[in-house]
Amino acid sequence: MNNLKQLGVVLGLFASGLIAAADSSLSKDSVETGKPNFVVIFTDDQTYRAIGYNNPEVRTPNLDQLANGGLIFNNAYVASPICTASRASMMSGVFPQQHGVICFYKEGFKELLQGGSKAGLTLPNQLRNAGYHCAMWGKSHLGDPQTYGFQEGKETRGANDKLTFKLVDEFLARAADDPQPFFLWVGVRQPHVPLLPEQEWLDLYDVADINLAPNFREEPLTESVFNQSGSREKTGYRDSKYVRNWKKLPAGPPRNADVMRDFTKAYYATISRMDDQVGQLMKRMKELGLDKDTMIVFLSDNGYHLGTHGLGNKITMHEESVRVPMFIHWEGLKAKGQRTDALTSSLDLYPTLLELAGVERPTHLQGKSLMPVMNDPKATVRDYVFSECIGGGGKPGEGHRMVRSGKWKFILTITDETLLFDQQKDPYEMNDLADSPEHAPVVKRMQQELAAWMKSNNDRTPPFAK
Repeated sequence: MNNLKQLGVVLGLFASGLIAAADSSLSKDSVETGKPNFVVIFTDDQTYRAIGYNNPEVRTPNLDQLANGGLIFNNAYVASPICTASRASMMSGVFPQQHGVICFYKEGFKELLQGGSKAGLTLPNQLRNAGYHCAMWGKSHLGDPQTYGFQEGKETRGANDKLTFKLVDEFLARAADDPQPFFLWVGVRQPHVPLLPEQEWLDLYDVADINLAPNFREEPLTESVFNQSGSREKTGYRDSKYVRNWKKLPAGPPRNADVMRDFTKAYYATISRMDDQVGQLMKRMKELGLDKDTMIVFLSDNGYHLGTHGLGNKITMHEESVRVPMFIHWEGLKAKGQRTDALTSSLDLYPTLLELAGVERPTHLQGKSLMPVMNDPKATVRDYVFSECIGGGGKPGEGHRMVRSGKWKFILTITDETLLFDQQKDPYEMNDLADSPEHAPVVKRMQQELAAWMKSNNDRTPPFAK
């Protein structure tokens, strides 16, 4: 695979000691003390507005308590708003066109792990080499977690995550008696469809109280920015395979407001059930004495359209799709009970955890450590944040890209149309300013930044850079 051949050049390959295969027989005597434990709670398809601290309609008291006692990242974006590619980016620390997993294509990740040293590029392998015991349960979407660095764990099934949290609870009971620090990845499947919340969670919500977003539409417009299929045609809407399994939801648009309120109620109810499970997890950690020495990181693999712009699913570069809730809760935080507007990428988690673990930063990483922001919420670590969702139609290079800087977001679509949105004045992205003469300097600057990033990412050359 061509991009994987390029990977060795682009990543610069680590020094041989850094990429050595992880030693699963690491003795406790070799474990360094003073390192925090890490628990990453990674949900599925949770848009940034679907959590209580961003939307009081959503009842998530446990997550709100954790978030409000920690640091909330207001502007957290995923490397790619599609599950498999996003997860591969989290584990490898690079964008999809670097690790080779585009859209649902998993073979690129398998090839990345072949050849010995390349397996050392994953986050769990790096933490293993730093003395951490690494475990994962829940949704992997990349195959057996033990094939890419976790010492124990497996992909669990079931839409309600009961088995996942049961296995996590058992792991924590063992970890509490072990001096070795641990890295625990909790791959929550909720609120991904099928939405199957029990009645007690549905009863929390009255459908009459569900407010649809101002950018709700019964069906999408024909511009290519709404294309979710990977087709070069402007219209290519497709979500019948993914938005399903709720009683009153038709396979695709048009969907009227009543239908979307029913679906949104079930979506919120599923998140409330997940919130209760997280609350039980935190209670258990406190009982085991693990709460003081453990950093909790919460985020999602991508967002989700709840009828916004006439869409379901994700894949586009709209805020609902590419922006996710994210917070860190940890006793060691200097910035507690605060929010930060710092631009954040899901790729930033990898270098942040390595820095806290005392690991020298590998040269291949495309993210930034968030430690400056964790010490001062007014700090920034990047001027621009990028995302891509390519290969939706099975063709590398086809898809959408975006760059966000300050209040501006610039989008390049699958058919090379460009859009500019003012996130402060137009958070629902309903007024495209790309053709406004007044904003021509902003468009030019964003084009330059996106073109430079695409070139560094071994991407195609956009028309405005030719």
